[in-house]
Amino acid sequence: METQSCCNTDHCAHCPGGCSTWAKQAVPPQSTLGSGGQCPAETPAVPSTEAAAAKHSPAGSAKAAATLTGSGLRPCTHSASSTFWHGGNAPQTPWIRSLMTILNAQLANMTDSVPCDAVGRRIICDGEKGTVLFVGNVPPTAGLWLGVEWDNPERGKHDGSNEGVRYFKSRHPTSASFIRPKKVNFGVDLLTALKRRYDLEDNQGYTEKMTVGKTEVQMVGFQSVSEKQSQLHKLEVVSVKGSDVSSAGQDNEIQQTTPNIVLLNLSENLLSSWDRVADITRQLTKLKALELRGNRLSIPANPSSLTHAFANLKELALNKTGVNWSEVLECAPMWPALEELYLSDNSITDLQKPVHVLQSLTLLDLSNNPLSGGEQLKNIGYLPRLNKLLLTNTGLSSIHFDDVGPGCKTAMFPSLEFLAVDNNNISQWSFVNELEKLQSLQKLSCLNNPLMSAERNAETAQQLIIAKIGKLQVLNKSEILPDERRGAELDYRKIFGREWLEAGGNQDPEKNRPSEAFTAQHPRYQILIEKYGAPEDGELKEQQPFALKNQLLTITFKCPDRDEKKPIEKKLPDSMTIQKVKGLLYRLLKVPGSELKLTYTSSKMEGKEIEIDNDLKPLQFYSIEDGDSVLVRWS
Repeated sequence: METQSCCNTDHCAHCPGGCSTWAKQAVPPQSTLGSGGQCPAETPAVPSTEAAAAKHSPAGSAKAAATLTGSGLRPCTHSASSTFWHGGNAPQTPWIRSLMTILNAQLANMTDSVPCDAVGRRIICDGEKGTVLFVGNVPPTAGLWLGVEWDNPERGKHDGSNEGVRYFKSRHPTSASFIRPKKVNFGVDLLTALKRRYDLEDNQGYTEKMTVGKTEVQMVGFQSVSEKQSQLHKLEVVSVKGSDVSSAGQDNEIQQTTPNIVLLNLSENLLSSWDRVADITRQLTKLKALELRGNRLSIPANPSSLTHAFANLKELALNKTGVNWSEVLECAPMWPALEELYLSDNSITDLQKPVHVLQSLTLLDLSNNPLSGGEQLKNIGYLPRLNKLLLTNTGLSSIHFDDVGPGCKTAMFPSLEFLAVDNNNISQWSFVNELEKLQSLQKLSCLNNPLMSAERNAETAQQLIIAKIGKLQVLNKSEILPDERRGAELDYRKIFGREWLEAGGNQDPEKNRPSEAFTAQHPRYQILIEKYGAPEDGELKEQQPFALKNQLLTITFKCPDRDEKKPIEKKLPDSMTIQKVKGLLYRLLKVPGSELKLTYTSSKMEGKEIEIDNDLKPLQFYSIEDGDSVLVRWS
C-alpha cells in the first residue's frame, strides 16, 4: 500500500475517522511488535537497529530512541497532539512513554508532507506550479490525494472531477489533476531561501541582476559564511526569485536577521495570499520596492487591516499574477503610499474608476493586457499625480477626450508627461489629434502601429506627429530639436494650406473661418498660422498638381539593382510630394512592404546621385527637372 502523511491536526478531516479507521482497511493491525499493519497516514518504518538497554538520562534517552525506532514501532503522524505508536506490545514504562512522545513529535515534523492549511496553498511539482484546491481521499484508490489546479492549463487532465464525482472546480477544463503529497513541494520560508541563495552564490561565483519596476541592481555572492552572516543584517537589496518561498518563517526572524531590506524580489515563488506577503513585509519597515511577479495571491477579507505591512511601499510589481483591475482596487487600501504599479501580462480588460485609492500613483504599467477599448482609459483619467502611463500591446486603436473640443485641453490625465502606445492598432490620425488635448504630454512612444507603416516612411510620420502635438519634446526615444520642430511645422502648414483655403480659411484674419471638419482634422493649424503666418500664394501653388501643363515633369524611374524591372516613364507635377511619388511607385513596381530609397541623376551632373530623403518635400524642392531619372532601391 502506498504510504502518505496527512495534515497535522487533532482530528484529521482528510482521513475519515482518523487512526480509528482500521476496521475499514483491508489489512487489520497485527498483535506482534514490528509486524503490524500500517495506518493509511503512516510513513515507512525507519530501518531496524539492534535494541539496546538505556538509562533514563538524556544520553540514555537518545540511545533508547534508537532502540525504539528499530523495534518496529511506527508512529502515526495524523495528529501532533495525539500521536501514538502502533504495535500489540508497546512498552509501558514511564521513561519509554516519555521517549515515545518525543519521538512522535520529532518524526511527525519530519514526515508530515501536507500542511494543515494545504487548501489554497501554492505548490510546485516537476517545475510546474499550481494551487491546492482539495485534500482527501479519492475512491476507489486508497490513500491521500491533493487536488491541484495548475497555472499551465495544459498540465492537467480534468476540471476537478473523477468518475462522476466533483471534488473541486478548476477554471479551465484541463487544468486540474490529483497528485500524491510526496510529489509536491510546498516551499520554504524567506530566510531559508535567502541563505540557500547566497550559499549558491558562494559555491558558483553566482551573480544576479535584479529588477524591481525599472530599477536594476547587481548582486554578488558573499565570500564566506561569517561574512555572509554579518552582511545579511546590512542587506538592502535582496532577490530570492524562483526560490520556492511560501512563508515568512518564525515570528520576527526576518526583522532580526535582515531589517534593512529596501528592495525585495519575491517573483516566481509559492506565495499564496496577501496575508503571507504581509507576514514578510510587516517585518521590513524600510521596504520601498516589492516584486511579486508570477505569484498567485488570494485577496484578504479586510485589505485595510494589512495597511501597516505596506505603509512605506513605493513600487509594486504584480506582473503575471492573474490579477484583474477590480481586484487591484480591492487591494489598493493596503498601499497608501504607492507611487509605481506594474500590472503587465494580467489579462486585464476593463478599468473601473479608483475611488479614494491610488491617488499618489505616478506610474502605471498596463502593457500586454487586452483592454476592451480606449474608452476604458477615461476611468483612470483623474488620477491626479499619474505621470507615466504604459499601454504597449493593449489592442488600443482609438481614444477620445469628449470633455473638450478640438484645440482645447482636457481635464483628464492632468499630470501625464510620458505615454507609451507601441505595438497597438492605431491607424488614424485622429488618435494623435486627441493626444494634443493632454495638458502635460512631453514624451511619446508609438512604434509599430499601422499609422506609422501606412506612411511608408517613419520619418514622415514622425514629422506629422511633431507638428500635431505642440508640447512634445521626445518622440520614440529621440529628442525633438528646435530646428526639427520648426521644419515639421512649416511643412505641415504648407502641405495642408490648400485644404485650409478650400475649407474656409483665409489669409485675412477677419475672414478666416475654416470648417469644423477641417479644425477637427488639423486642430493645431490655426496655431501654426498665428506662429508663422498664413501660407503665401507661392507656397500654395505647389499644391496644385495639374493646374498648368508646363508644371509637369517627365521622369524616368529605374531600378538599378533589379534587372527584371524595366524603366518606367511618367509625367508628374513638380509640386507632387516624395511621399506621393513613393505611393505611386509601390503600385507600379508592386513592391512588398519594404522601405523605398530614392536618388536622382541629372544630365547636368553626370555620374552623381543626389539623395531624396524627405518624404514631405515636393519634387521641386530637389530641383528635379524634366528628363531626369529617379533611381529606386529597396531591400
